[in-house]
Amino acid sequence: MGACKVRAVSRVIPAAKVRNVSGPKRLSTTRARRELADLVNRVAYSGERIVLERRGKDVMALVSVDDLKLLEKIEDEIDLREARKRLRDGEDLVPWEDVKAKLGL
Repeated sequence: MGACKVRAVSRVIPAAKVRNVSGPKRLSTTRARRELADLVNRVAYSGERIVLERRGKDVMALVSVDDLKLLEKIEDEIDLREARKRLRDGEDLVPWEDVKAKLGL
């Protein structure tokens, strides 16, 4: 049998697409206040995700607009699947007029 040749393939990935595989960086809210301008740049231009902590507990995350749009798209897809399931299963439907009245529309 002939020798097996392996060819390495590499490609350049834009910095905005590279994610830290070890997870998001964590900072205290106090430190984040001091470094806000730098954090905004890191999130906006390199796509870094940063979790802010208060008293050792995660309270929020700074994510890029691209990440936010992706989260919203995922939420919309989950809502759509749930709505289709309920329609298919024949669950009780609420008339649109009742919804508008309840919301004051």
